[in-house]
Amino acid sequence: MNSFRTFLVIVIVNVIVCSANAEQPFKCIVTNKEYNVFLRLNLYEETIPIPGQEILGNTFGYLKKPTDSRVWIITGVDISKDGKKANLEMVNDYGSEDLNAELIISNDSTYILRQLEGSTIKVAGKSKWIKLPKELKFIKN
Repeated sequence: MNSFRTFLVIVIVNVIVCSANAEQPFKCIVTNKEYNVFLRLNLYEETIPIPGQEILGNTFGYLKKPTDSRVWIITGVDISKDGKKANLEMVNDYGSEDLNAELIISNDSTYILRQLEGSTIKVAGKSKWIKLPKELKFIKN
């Protein structure tokens, strides 16, 4: 009987967690394999620390390459009323470049990051900087 109760509790918790994630589509990790970058997001509240840079405090999220410590930090967010688009303010971790972008949910698993104004997002490549395209598709993990 105890194992059935434990199983039932686990099922209920999973249903609640999955339901919460469906209601918060901007709380996730999305990846672009072509440029080997990902966005870690919680655009609803500042809960995400930057790995290795925790002194900066919690943020709405960041963009980075798994092989590099440098990040583009999301410092400001405005989510549309329909919940399908978010305007983002981003800055690199040195504070020397910033930009405005929008993140659009194309479908349940596809997100589009569109750089609007300001600096161009650059990530480290093999001994050179790689500029990311103004529009980049990400897939939810």
